[in-house]
Amino acid sequence: MRRLVRETRLDPANFILPLFVCPGEGVRRPIGSMPPQCQLSIDTAVEECREVEALGIGGVILFGLPETKDDQASGAYDDNGIVQRAIRAIKREVPDLLVITDVCNCEYTSHGHCGLGVDGDVDNDATLDWLAKSAVSHARAGADIVAPSDMMDGRVGAIRSALDRNGFLKTPILSYAAKFASVFYGPFREAAESAPQFGDRRSYQMDPANAREAMREIELDLEEGADMIMVKPAMPYLDLIHEARNRFDVPISAYQVSGEYSMIMAAAANGWIDLERAMIESLTSIRRAGADFVLTYFAKPAAKFLA
Repeated sequence: MRRLVRETRLDPANFILPLFVCPGEGVRRPIGSMPPQCQLSIDTAVEECREVEALGIGGVILFGLPETKDDQASGAYDDNGIVQRAIRAIKREVPDLLVITDVCNCEYTSHGHCGLGVDGDVDNDATLDWLAKSAVSHARAGADIVAPSDMMDGRVGAIRSALDRNGFLKTPILSYAAKFASVFYGPFREAAESAPQFGDRRSYQMDPANAREAMREIELDLEEGADMIMVKPAMPYLDLIHEARNRFDVPISAYQVSGEYSMIMAAAANGWIDLERAMIESLTSIRRAGADFVLTYFAKPAAKFLA
């Protein structure tokens, strides 16, 4: 009877699995704070993508770990960069799998910030060109969706304009529109090797206290050409996912971030909660709040559980 009257349902097609792609061959390097997640070389990432497709998961989103970093984030928009090569390899071997790419600079800058560093701060406007070039480079490699996560003002418009000029009129933009300066990103910074070397990201990521501002940020990104929007993190911001669902008639996603994942995994490892129930309950809450799809490190185990 519970199944018969259930209002919110989970399906593997609602999930996007984040993957961290690194140099080398045959690499599957464990991420200590996010068991059993790993950094993957391109060949092992392709293997992972075959399993993702077989499980009916909605797709993957790629984060790159370049061989070298510099203050110009040049690896982010290099047509032979780590993410660009991964896209081509995945599309060659698993052509029907949806591939989203994270468009940002923090993994590629020597200082770990999302934009051009100037006098201990980040130059918003100068960073837009990097982001536009990265998005075009990803689309050229075969990305299905580009997803800017940097939170620079005006970046959606810059990316849309650059994509259109280069013939990628049909490449959608999934904007990290309401991305908060959250403590829950900690494990990700180990995974992506992207911890800032000075200050923090509060000058461009949002204040967790501001709900009305989040709605303005979403509205501005949609006006600039975003096709879908994201709220990040997910569970601490369920109210904003719900508010966005009520206000905006576009696909809405939420990112169940590394800290959310790691808390559940750590509590389960200590025998304090049931892992499968916590995983499913957390994902259900995000979908119930109004997210059409969820970026989650639980994509594979949740898909297997639902099967």
